Amino acid sequence: MKSRAYISIGIPFYNTENYLEDAICSVLAQTYQYWELILIDDGSSDKSLEIARDFESRDTRIRVISDGLNKKLPYRLNQIVREAKYDYIARMDADDLMSNHRLDKQIQVLESNKEVDFVTTGCFTIGKNNELTGVRLGDNYQMNAKMILEGVTNLLHASLLARKSWYIRNNYDESRILAEDFDLWLQAAKNNDLNYLVVEQPLYWYRVVENVTVKKMIQGYDMQMEIINSNYKGIVSVSRKNKIIRRFRLKKLVVKYLDFFNLMSILLKSRCDDCRDQDISDYDESYTEIKRIGLF
Repeated sequence: MKSRAYISIGIPFYNTENYLEDAICSVLAQTYQYWELILIDDGSSDKSLEIARDFESRDTRIRVISDGLNKKLPYRLNQIVREAKYDYIARMDADDLMSNHRLDKQIQVLESNKEVDFVTTGCFTIGKNNELTGVRLGDNYQMNAKMILEGVTNLLHASLLARKSWYIRNNYDESRILAEDFDLWLQAAKNNDLNYLVVEQPLYWYRVVENVTVKKMIQGYDMQMEIINSNYKGIVSVSRKNKIIRRFRLKKLVVKYLDFFNLMSILLKSRCDDCRDQDISDYDESYTEIKRIGLF
């Protein structure tokens, strides 16, 4: 009988006391139960660490790591790779949720496609109270370095399930805060090491209200422009690079304008589609199980 592949799931957290319990419960609710969960505190000052410790005391598969420092997300993501016991590593943010079938479907893809290094998924978007707000099914194609520089992406970073061997070859640049994923894809593509698949199903549930803020978007655009200026040579011409930079500056202006007139909801709505009846049914089924686990 073939042995099961085990997965190291990494969730860095910082002051997410309102959401962390549900995030952990969505791991516990997975139909694929062969995993360890690494919870890494990034210097929280609320009750997040207390919540994490409580789950650690109840399930031996859960490990909490805390050094009391605020080192930011890219550092913690590299730390997860160093701490991971197993050959597969799954990402998840502390304020998000996931379908009960996420890990099962993703591990099947990697186990059946040995040449593929990682797999991501589509997503549901959810609000502050876990209400369903939209869907992005994902699009399965291969990006190259030029496409990434142009701002094209089909990769949802937080839904990543990767082989540990790929992560060891492709570390996060810890200086690229709020654009660590953009830099990761670009560097891997430049090294001809970006071989992946996208599961075109909403297996990850992305909390837009916390993740897509004006401040984060502006800082992210600024960091992306810095990365583009440092990496365009050999990929695009100077004139093309300048055109890309102008596009990012325009994005910043649009975001500031929408925020000033309290119209950010228009931008957020444009980034996802309306949910179908089947989407709602799938969401309700998984969410009911997540909440059931949270009662124990």
